[in-house]
Amino acid sequence: MSYRPYQQILRRRSRQIRVGRVPVGGDAPISVQTMTNTPTEDARATIEQIRRCERAGADIVRVSVPTPESTAALREIVRAVEVPIVADIHFHYRRAIEAAEAGAACLRINPGNIGSKERVKEVVKAARDHGCSIRIGVNAGSLEKHLLEKYGEPNPEALVESALWHAAHLQEEDFHEFKISVKASDVFLAVAAYQQLAEVCDHPLHIGITEAGGRRTGTVKSAIGLGSLLWAGIGDTLRVSLSAEPEEEVHVGWELLKSLGLRHRGVRIVSCPSCARQGFDVIRTVAALEERLAHIEQPITLSIIGCVVNGPGEALMTDIGVTGGGAGTHMVYRAGRTDHTVKGEAMVEHIVALVEAKAAEMAAAKAAEAQRQAAE
Repeated sequence: MSYRPYQQILRRRSRQIRVGRVPVGGDAPISVQTMTNTPTEDARATIEQIRRCERAGADIVRVSVPTPESTAALREIVRAVEVPIVADIHFHYRRAIEAAEAGAACLRINPGNIGSKERVKEVVKAARDHGCSIRIGVNAGSLEKHLLEKYGEPNPEALVESALWHAAHLQEEDFHEFKISVKASDVFLAVAAYQQLAEVCDHPLHIGITEAGGRRTGTVKSAIGLGSLLWAGIGDTLRVSLSAEPEEEVHVGWELLKSLGLRHRGVRIVSCPSCARQGFDVIRTVAALEERLAHIEQPITLSIIGCVVNGPGEALMTDIGVTGGGAGTHMVYRAGRTDHTVKGEAMVEHIVALVEAKAAEMAAAKAAEAQRQAAE
């Protein structure tokens, strides 16, 4: 939790729904999603990929189910993993019904390509019967023909009108367990559409910049678009869409939330870009620490600064810090105070040990508190 006024983000008020055991909207934490890229029919490969995403911190995972064989495999997948599974549906409404029967926690439908109102009604019935929520997924690339004719092109107004039109269909069926996304690959279009939608409804919003690109370009586009929305308090669950492995999407999503103080998980490294003043190789040290500390779940801050210009100041605001010194000897800080020195050749192993010890201490304290509360 941030404690400075300028760090406060006032989140938009929204209704709360559930995706399996994960609450979305209201006062629930903003959840991080990703999507598998294995053939869903290959249940074993898909399960293994989902488990990697779980270890990376995914709250929800989406799985495409385009064929009867994929919805058949979904039953095995759902039972083998911990996270709730969203079934991604396009064109074939029967896949949505099969996915609900197979145990999907949520059905992602694009009303623009799923068919008639009657077919949507059948999907709603299946969702209600099997305890699924629904995501209305509006996309600039697949808007309804009548909206393209009305507006001439995909624009924020068209995306919002499509979303509310389909939301009304669900509400007419007295179904309210749904969230909405209005995605576009253009950052300006997506952000404007979400801003407009946020002003006219209280439905929980799934935010994302669709088809954002590769690891580098997609991360930048997502940081601009999603960062703008999150900073404005808009967004209840998110996916960073990258042409990269799903675990990378999860990592980037978490970094976005951590950077804005909206959620805290794992080690947050504050590091300098390095320069001629550095007392050790900052770039390689940070790369090594990122890899070695990826398994840590407890929220720990770590500053890695190459020299004394900013090192002591950054260490004041982190749990553990290192500042480069002379003759291959560097200062280690704990809780903002100078604590001891370490030689360069032993630094990575030493810092890993300090962070792991801190994480174990935090985990033990959390477990003790949970036990105390359970006993009351």
